[in-house]
Amino acid sequence: MSGFLDNCSMPKCDCIELGERRNMVVAIISGIMFFTGWWMVIDAAAIYPEQKDFNHAFHTPGAISTIAFFIINSVSNGQIRGDSYTTGCIGQTGARVWLFLGFLLAFGSLIAASWILFGFYVVHFVEPDWPGIAVFLQNALIFFSALVFKFGRTEDLWG
Repeated sequence: MSGFLDNCSMPKCDCIELGERRNMVVAIISGIMFFTGWWMVIDAAAIYPEQKDFNHAFHTPGAISTIAFFIINSVSNGQIRGDSYTTGCIGQTGARVWLFLGFLLAFGSLIAASWILFGFYVVHFVEPDWPGIAVFLQNALIFFSALVFKFGRTEDLWG
């Protein structure tokens, strides 16, 4: 019973085969998502500059999410699997811990953004609510941008 799905495979879709352009397309999509997230929160900060409308401390999850983006994508998939040519200064276990730390920061930022949106804007019916929505969308877009950039690229095309 353990291997009954071994012979099943997903149908191959030739309409989205990108070939050598895969890394470029993924980088563009990830960059657009990252840019859009920051653009939304900059827009909210420009429209509502007052502390009572948009608390300036609400920028913290976005900054931490940006740091998490760089932490997640600073380790190659080869280092995680142990396929890299050199072990580096921390080795495979250190690379896995580093990636785990990046995901912890990313999830924590997304949870903090959800708490800001619901805890400060939705529950208390605070108007305007666009700053809370912008903070949540910023962190969600940066998180998905990190995932797309990490897992959408292929290392075979780097050579």
